[in-house]
Amino acid sequence: MKLPHVHPLKTIAQLINCHYVGPDDFPVEGFNEIHVVRPGDIVFVDHPKYYDKALNSEATVILINKEVDCPKGKALLISDDPFRDFNKLKAHFRPFVPATAMVCETASIGSNTIIQPGCFIGNNVTIGKDCLIHANVVLYDHTVIGDRVVIHSGSILGADAFYYKKRPEGFDPLQSSGRVLIEDDVHIGAACTIDKGVSGDTTIKKGAKLDNQVHIGHDSVIGKDCLIASQVGVAGCVNIEDGVTIWGQAGITSAITIGAGSIISAQSGVSKSLEGGKSYFGTPAEEFRKKYKELAALRQLPEVIEQLKKK
Repeated sequence: MKLPHVHPLKTIAQLINCHYVGPDDFPVEGFNEIHVVRPGDIVFVDHPKYYDKALNSEATVILINKEVDCPKGKALLISDDPFRDFNKLKAHFRPFVPATAMVCETASIGSNTIIQPGCFIGNNVTIGKDCLIHANVVLYDHTVIGDRVVIHSGSILGADAFYYKKRPEGFDPLQSSGRVLIEDDVHIGAACTIDKGVSGDTTIKKGAKLDNQVHIGHDSVIGKDCLIASQVGVAGCVNIEDGVTIWGQAGITSAITIGAGSIISAQSGVSKSLEGGKSYFGTPAEEFRKKYKELAALRQLPEVIEQLKKK
């Protein structure tokens, strides 16, 4: 998430009440989760396993729970609980604002767009022209909808990311400050759920078509002209490239890439990145020909066992 304007490091440190390493006026332009950081951003890290990844990321300010050598050209915020302080930043720069109407005054709705009864359009939502938003759709704050988009009844865009830290007293949620971004000519079926980014965008690109009951996790990107059938579940931080087809009830694990033009069969379980231009099925999902050879070999296994018993 980009801040409204650049803030000096000292001001940010005072806001979250922590020690800092770097010039007082070191520029802070935003804060983002590790998968989407850019120069000028704060990134948080609270586990030794990920220290190097955070310190060597594009982020120029690292919110960390250990005193370490500061990389050249960067700054540190030293905190006893980076997760908590990242949430403080979200609460300060993008606080929750209760709605006072079903369609908030700050929402922008384009010409010839139809909003059916019962829809909730949150604060600072933008909807383009020639859209059709069916009854009882929910668009959370800051959602962006392009032109000629169709969203069917009961779909919810912009709920918080499924992101928690386990603490002794229970699970602590990471507060989401990102958005959902829907490009032009997208169709979204009934009862779909698309979570906002933790701090960036969850994006459905131009021309993609989603069937009913599809779930898209935080910070994922669905490429142009993708076709996703009913009950597909896509976890967070997934990059699905252009022209991918995913058939019903397939599950996609987090932080992987599905190559352009892939076809994933129904009920497949995708546990790793897949090369584009191929067809996959099964759990774990594998290329068609390889999987069929494996199944053919398995069918022969009882006969092989019986032959071995006779020897």
